Amino acid sequence: MSGAERPDPQRPIRVAMLAPIAWRTPPHHYGPWELATSVLTEALVARGIDVTLFATCDSATSGTLAGVVPRPYNDDPAVDAKVWEMRHVAHVMERAAAFDIIHNQADFVPLAFSRLIRTPIVTTVHGMPSERILPMLREYQHDVDYVAISATDRSPQLRYAATIPHGIDIGAFPFGTAPVRELLFFGRIHPDKGTAVAIAVARAANIPLNIAGIVQDQRYFEEQVRPHIDGVTVRYLGPLGGQARLAALGSAMALLHLIDFEEPFGLSVVEALACGTPVIAFRRGSMADIVRDGETGFVVNTAEQACSAIDRIGQIDRAACRADVQTRFSADRMAADYHRLYARVLARR
Repeated sequence: MSGAERPDPQRPIRVAMLAPIAWRTPPHHYGPWELATSVLTEALVARGIDVTLFATCDSATSGTLAGVVPRPYNDDPAVDAKVWEMRHVAHVMERAAAFDIIHNQADFVPLAFSRLIRTPIVTTVHGMPSERILPMLREYQHDVDYVAISATDRSPQLRYAATIPHGIDIGAFPFGTAPVRELLFFGRIHPDKGTAVAIAVARAANIPLNIAGIVQDQRYFEEQVRPHIDGVTVRYLGPLGGQARLAALGSAMALLHLIDFEEPFGLSVVEALACGTPVIAFRRGSMADIVRDGETGFVVNTAEQACSAIDRIGQIDRAACRADVQTRFSADRMAADYHRLYARVLARR
């Protein structure tokens, strides 16, 4: 069957899920695009959809794994990102006719193949495209179906087929009923993520802060973060994965997400809420979409307001935080939304 033919209604839709190759899918610790790709893949398989995950060879899935990239390029400097990304994308495109849908989670490069194959491509846009990337997305917006990941993360220059927020496997996040008197920063250590602001706010509130995440800006870390790490008032836990990650997310009295950019989504915010941990976030990007001000945390405009919010964090019902995630950000809801989109795309074709 060619990719242009209507799939047999008696068999499941066949989806080629194209993951990024910066990290393993799912990642051991950091890797938000790879994590979202993995969660969606597993949820689609659970719904009976035939999914082949194109990812690094060390990836894991309950679907079918197809890989040519031996390891993620962030884990192995011998893996040249540009060379292996081209081979990775070519791998799925050369097999395009075997699938009903190609779901691209790997940025803009796969768009260049869209007019060379007959299989429709759905592309999740993992964040507001920069001015450097927009010319590529504008060129192919009538050939590829774009999906925004939040209502605020939609470029006015692009045509979108849907807005589908990420979901998480809520059952994988235990509910933290006994938080300790500690705050948490969880994310990339980078000026955009506001690590230094979180330190200042925690110190002003006289509450210890745990920092977890990869160092993405070494100079920023050395100049504005490391000098404050004393192992008592400020602790750096490194990039956490597994049980250590779950323990950190569930034991904090609040997550500080005091960002300095337009956050497209914020998986760590949803994960913290799933554990019952309220979130204090700056009003940037999707934060007002995710955090219900006064119900699951506080959305603030300044560091002073963040300090004040810490004093009121006891007003937030941790059970309400988890319940909101169950309603709005489950993996099954995300998979159902994408399943409906696939059906619309195939019906149109």
